[in-house]
Amino acid sequence: MSPTRLELLLKRDRAVVLGAIVAVAALAWAYVIWLAASMAAAPSGTAMPGMEMSGTDMPGMDGALAPALRGWSVGEFAFMFAMWAIMMVGMMLPSVAPMLLVYAGVARQAGSRGKPFAATAWFAAGYLLVWVAFSMLATAAQWVLETVLLLTPMSGLGARLGGVVLIAAGIYQCTPLKDVCLSACQSPLQFIMRHGGFRSDRRGAINLGIEHGAYCIGCCWALMAILFVVGIMNLLWVAAIAAFILAEKVLPVGHLVSRAAGAVLIVTGAWILV
Repeated sequence: MSPTRLELLLKRDRAVVLGAIVAVAALAWAYVIWLAASMAAAPSGTAMPGMEMSGTDMPGMDGALAPALRGWSVGEFAFMFAMWAIMMVGMMLPSVAPMLLVYAGVARQAGSRGKPFAATAWFAAGYLLVWVAFSMLATAAQWVLETVLLLTPMSGLGARLGGVVLIAAGIYQCTPLKDVCLSACQSPLQFIMRHGGFRSDRRGAINLGIEHGAYCIGCCWALMAILFVVGIMNLLWVAAIAAFILAEKVLPVGHLVSRAAGAVLIVTGAWILV
């Protein structure tokens, strides 16, 4: 295959992968925006879209507290899990775009030499599977915090607990574990080569995506915890955290950005406590 022909195919593959990323992320963001707008417009004490939040008969009980006191139904838990999963897809797909583009480019080159790799979609599926698992944990944490009346989806945790969470998140930003996970996210090709190289089979590609997703969670879980402080459905913060995660991974000074954010979180948390 001539170099010109290969370059054209590489550009086409990158365009397809990038278009898929944009389309899926846009759909996820559209859902999150719609849901946040619906929650903000709903009268106090009413259910979120798709959730049946019947109140209790206790006199003087605020309807907004009733669901927490009686616990979530299976359907409500499933709804919140779906919300978290879709939100994670919208937040994290843009930041993994460099990795997917590298994978697609190398896979095309290997295919031209008669040694095809598994499709990029299988790697992406493994990556997103990890974030779906994270969404289950986040949903469980939200359920516990709402049950004990420490959290509401729109206003977040109380001041004292919120301050502690911010300080903890800030400290983690400055730890060696954060640096290791961030380095894996910043160098897609090096990550792949250090973890056995590209895979020709689907299962291998999914497992490689899972490994990368695990590093990504190690890099970003503390930032996601901030949503419990500022409000899980606070769109400005959701967008800000997503943008910061992208900058942290693609900027050459990503480690310095991470450290600076950590310092800001620690100071902010301390100020809230004081």
